[in-house]
Amino acid sequence: MDRTLNKLLSKGTSLLALPLMILWGYREIKSQFVQPQAILVLGGSTTKLEREKFTADFARKHPYLPIWISGGSPPKVTRLVFVKAGVDTKRLHLDYEANNTVENFTTIVDNLKSLRVKSVYLITSDYHMRRAKVVGEIVLGSRGIDFKPVSVPSEHSPEPIAKSVRDGIRAILWVATGYTGTNESQDRSKR
Repeated sequence: MDRTLNKLLSKGTSLLALPLMILWGYREIKSQFVQPQAILVLGGSTTKLEREKFTADFARKHPYLPIWISGGSPPKVTRLVFVKAGVDTKRLHLDYEANNTVENFTTIVDNLKSLRVKSVYLITSDYHMRRAKVVGEIVLGSRGIDFKPVSVPSEHSPEPIAKSVRDGIRAILWVATGYTGTNESQDRSKR
């Protein structure tokens, strides 16, 4: 009896996994053919301005893409980094509404959607990329936007997986309700 039940459970799991694998495969193949139409940078850089400097260099190699930066260094400092790199600051779209990683996406995604952006380069630090990819899959994916991750090298260890799980749940909550699951007054006090 146990062997029969185990076989049924195994087949049921395989049948459930198959559509998920097909969906994942389709999305992977599709993302290979859709060229990014913008650069999306998640703020939170340090005083060394690693993300901004990396993005300025990256933007020089992609001269026709608009650059969306959510959070990060003050506008004057950010613009100066791009000016020094020879990048036209008219390409910059700076957004300072976000207080956390989930909001980095939720405050910008509808602007990207309204501009008919279908794919972006997603830039953040390597230690932050796992969480950014989880949230990006949910928030950007909810609007039909694909992304290609581009990591800024650092010497930091990857963040704990619990942060990715927590923010993944918050991203799902946002897609379902429009609420990110944070206490706004608490976030504002952290600024």
